[in-house]
Amino acid sequence: MNGNVSAVPAPPAWLTPLLAAACGLVVANLYYAQPLAGPISQSLGLSPQLAGLIVTMTQVGYGLGLLLIVPLGDLLENRRLVTAQIVAVTAALLLAAFSTHALPFLAAAWLIGIGSVAVQVMVPFAAHFAPEHMRGQVVGNVMSGLMFGIMLARPVASFVADLLSWHAVFALSAAVMVLLAAVLWRTLPERRPEQRIGYPALLASLGRLWRNTPVLRRRALYQACLFAAFSLFWTVTPLLLASPAFGLSQSGIALFALVGVAGALCAPVAGRLADRGLTRAGSATAMVLVAAAFALTHLAPAGSHAALALLVLAGVVLDAGVTANLVLGQRLIYMLGAEQRSRLNGLYMATFFAGGAIGSTLGAWAYAHGGWTLASSIGLALPLAALLYFSTEAGQECAAT
Repeated sequence: MNGNVSAVPAPPAWLTPLLAAACGLVVANLYYAQPLAGPISQSLGLSPQLAGLIVTMTQVGYGLGLLLIVPLGDLLENRRLVTAQIVAVTAALLLAAFSTHALPFLAAAWLIGIGSVAVQVMVPFAAHFAPEHMRGQVVGNVMSGLMFGIMLARPVASFVADLLSWHAVFALSAAVMVLLAAVLWRTLPERRPEQRIGYPALLASLGRLWRNTPVLRRRALYQACLFAAFSLFWTVTPLLLASPAFGLSQSGIALFALVGVAGALCAPVAGRLADRGLTRAGSATAMVLVAAAFALTHLAPAGSHAALALLVLAGVVLDAGVTANLVLGQRLIYMLGAEQRSRLNGLYMATFFAGGAIGSTLGAWAYAHGGWTLASSIGLALPLAALLYFSTEAGQECAAT
């Protein structure tokens, strides 16, 4: 751990809210296309079989960015890196907004994913400016902004597309990105890493960090299980709610998605728990909450008002558990040293992002073959697997807190 960490003064009062808002606005770009895949594919002449590429290309770009761009936070001046990424996202959003054919739009979606990893440079950036005793609180506050962005992006995109068009969603976001880049460039403090290795050596160090950092491996795999359950739930529940059992309209489903925002409110709470040395208890609670969310959905007859209410409650509980474990894990790996914080964050995020992709795929397959019963059973098994693996930890990794 960096010996100067304890000497870091508290960050300016405005810095954490600014970074939280910036993370939310940037990460939302990853999710705008998800509820619009149908109208976008029809407009661009994509067949229904290829419509999934609209979301997949963004995910592929984001995954690559986590491994190839985020580590640069340990090498390059962070303010310049963040603003350059947001400028790149702006260009990609404009390409998407003005696309009239599939190929340019898919290229834009890929570039949006790559550029949006700016959020994963900003979170370690916030941790760098926080003293050790309040690092969890700062990270939690920034992550709450990121989670709000994720949960609000889909209903906002649906609303704007209904009011204007899907093109307007990307054009308006591009305008917001221009303003955001200008604000961050003028207000963020500089942060110049002390790392002096080249880019190939930086990337080569990722494998070594993964092999030699058991804390990172464990926390990434815990979160991969929980994020897989998260992705499964939010992939399958819109299908369930639109089915004859519930018969909700798209507007009703969008309102349902909004309830998950409440779960993001637990991010600052999780950060404070970590600062007080309660990482282990908090992690176990988070995993139990995610498992309980799926169990809740079976306490009332399918299609009843009680079942709908329990689905709403499950969404809040699920998001709270996933968000809490995310923040607890980040706080723990950020204690491993400022000089490698961006690489650790990139590996952590890339691992559980892969878990999320697996969860979405499993959820769609399970719902098609066994309905909500099979899908929710898999969703329940994922946090239980994390909890079982967590039980072998024996507290060694949380001792640092």
